[in-house]
Amino acid sequence: MKAYSGCKPDKGRKPPVAGKVKKHLSKYGIVYIFLIPIMVQFIIFYLIPIIFSFVLTFTDWSIVGTPKFNGLSNWKRLFHDAIAWKSIKNTAMFSVYYIVPTMALGLFLAVMIFSQKKRVGTFFKGIFFLPVVTSFVVISGIWKWIFMGSDQGIINQILSFLGLNTQLFLASSKQALLVLASLSVFKVVGSTMIYYFAGLNGISEDVYEAARIDGAGKWKIFSKITFPLLTPIHFYVAIVTTIGSFQIFDSAFLLTNGGPNFSTNTIVFYMYEQGFSSLRFGYASVLAYVLFLIILLLSLIQKRVIREQLD
Repeated sequence: MKAYSGCKPDKGRKPPVAGKVKKHLSKYGIVYIFLIPIMVQFIIFYLIPIIFSFVLTFTDWSIVGTPKFNGLSNWKRLFHDAIAWKSIKNTAMFSVYYIVPTMALGLFLAVMIFSQKKRVGTFFKGIFFLPVVTSFVVISGIWKWIFMGSDQGIINQILSFLGLNTQLFLASSKQALLVLASLSVFKVVGSTMIYYFAGLNGISEDVYEAARIDGAGKWKIFSKITFPLLTPIHFYVAIVTTIGSFQIFDSAFLLTNGGPNFSTNTIVFYMYEQGFSSLRFGYASVLAYVLFLIILLLSLIQKRVIREQLD
């Protein structure tokens, strides 16, 4: 005979997990309801295209007809495509020309404006932020006029007036990428300035006051207090500018069309050419995933470096 334990089996009790789920839904159910539209948008416009693009990397498709499976042919082609590797190299060089000046100039402008009176600072913030909200097409047209590699270019007219040698600028394989980088710095530095300005507003005045009492000068205050305390802003700006630099397309398309001699052929521009000019959507998808992996790797490295500095 079985011993009587004195406890009746509770058959009606729900499993602990089911109870927790029900309690969670009763508390946050309305939140999930409001999230449905954004989740639908994410699935339709982000998740499905990402999955479809990955599938396309294994196909040969020219947007007309049915995609034909070709295995790893597109991936193998990448390793033998000299223009693709040159485009990656150009993009990396553009990042070098773009990231550091953008961060340095943005920080300089923010510190300069922060030290001014409120009205003066507001005026200059508007002036420096103006290129950010100006059409890229308009700014590109002005830049093309300024750096035209002929006697019609503004810079060349000034150089000629001063008796100096004129330059090819956009017509030079060595100078064109620098001109594109200067355009991007001019266009974006205003937003970088705003990020740093917000960071400066977050630093307590008491810290500066204590440093002044200890006899610290302006440079020591900046190097020992301001710059280190802006580390989270440095990290954010570095990530944003890195991603932006590897997505450069507009200026190459509007000013140089990838030339001269593929010197401004960036990875995104080459992706556009392969997809929409040559109708090789499978290979263009491979280039898109290469770009994604590069940005992901750089972002992880930057995150690790900044975290080590914070610790």
